Amino acid sequence: MKMKSLLSVSLALTALTSCQEQKSDKPNILFILVDDMQSDAIAALGNKDVYTPNIDKLVHEGVNFTRTYTNGALCGALSMPSRAMLMTGRGVFEVQSDGMKIPENQITLPEQLQKNGYRTFATGKWHADKASFGRSFSEGENIFFGGMHPYEMNGHCEPRLHHYDPEGKFDEEPFVGKEFSSKMFADAAVDFLNSTSDNKQPFMAYVAFTSPHDPRISLPDYGKKYLDGDVSVPDNFLPEHPFDNGELQIRDEMVLPAPRTPEQLKHELALYYGMVSEVDVQIGRVLEALDESGNRENTIIVFASDNGLAMGQNGLIGKQSLYDHSVGVPMLIIDPRKPQQGRKTDALCYLYDLYPTLCELVGVEIPSSVTGRSLKPVLDDSTAQHREDLFFIYSNQQRALLKENYKYIIYNVEGKITEQLFDLKNDPGELVNLAETEKEKAQAYKALLNQRMQENHDFCNLDNPLWWKDAHKLTWEECQTLYLFDK
Repeated sequence: MKMKSLLSVSLALTALTSCQEQKSDKPNILFILVDDMQSDAIAALGNKDVYTPNIDKLVHEGVNFTRTYTNGALCGALSMPSRAMLMTGRGVFEVQSDGMKIPENQITLPEQLQKNGYRTFATGKWHADKASFGRSFSEGENIFFGGMHPYEMNGHCEPRLHHYDPEGKFDEEPFVGKEFSSKMFADAAVDFLNSTSDNKQPFMAYVAFTSPHDPRISLPDYGKKYLDGDVSVPDNFLPEHPFDNGELQIRDEMVLPAPRTPEQLKHELALYYGMVSEVDVQIGRVLEALDESGNRENTIIVFASDNGLAMGQNGLIGKQSLYDHSVGVPMLIIDPRKPQQGRKTDALCYLYDLYPTLCELVGVEIPSSVTGRSLKPVLDDSTAQHREDLFFIYSNQQRALLKENYKYIIYNVEGKITEQLFDLKNDPGELVNLAETEKEKAQAYKALLNQRMQENHDFCNLDNPLWWKDAHKLTWEECQTLYLFDK
């Protein structure tokens, strides 16, 4: 009897060892991306008006990159180039047609992971071509191809989605979702994570929500609801922008036309925070599924937004500007192998630096097509810095440079030049323009900006009074033809 008992224990240990050997030695990746979320629309980062318990847990667990930015955009749909940059690890002048298409010679992050043995799954928003999605992901469900859920089609309440197509064509008509968009994306993510319990193969799960992007006309029955009196007006609220920045009549600004009152803005913010809270609920469901799969301790978690949003700051509502509220994004990384619990770093970085960072963290070669810089040194050393400066672009009318605690912005609207210089340490709301009182610094920043533009193949030239052609605003047709090949 004793021999049988020992034999049973021995067989059980052998089976356990065999099972452990089958498990992946590479960490998994859960990448959670939200849409149009302000970098400070998170309770754990100091916003007293919003309720985000699940995102807060991520903030308290990970390394928070408080000075993360998107590189900019050529057209008004900022999420398209932002997501293409993120997926390719390349800058705004290195993606094709403002991110509308990802050519085969620009290897996407999930594509590279797939080549190295990863299951790659996606749900939610893909703002590039369908062919690049098909190359990137081996699995998927409830996939949204496009920029936003149209108002006239009942917005988030009836999202037009696709099932995964193994052939990568996705040429069938989309089906109409029966649940709020965030719930449908979370449902798909939960189902996938439930399939990873054995973890014999590492995975990347890309969960790309379309919330809190408008329409905000209807909220689901879950999540915290806000009354107008529950929210406060930002310190840098202005009824309208002080001058023509070239994009005051774009769709985003027409959501709440200027001039705006504090009362109007409170109502819009209440709806916006409602969207933030509803997506927080669904993020919580995804994290719970990760826990239940048994993979939490071997999964790197990334949380970020594709771009920010003004929501009344500096007299704007949309995101077609180079102020921090629009080009700045929330971003954090949790690596369970190296717990750092809520550490914050002010290292300057681009969102697309995540690509080489994740490759390095999981031990996968970084493709030669990637031009971003890995943030692993910053993760390893709390005092490490990353980039000396960042430059930002919007259309052919706005350019900016951020270095240390100053930001320089220059505008050319049909030949009219406007300059701004802000001390972000003492004026984080970017309200006090120092361009006239600190002319020498402004000119030094302009010179460095011009240098960065040339290094990055910018088609505009600050030495030319018109910058580009006759200074007319870049059209979408022109945008598509500017960069059609790899440099």
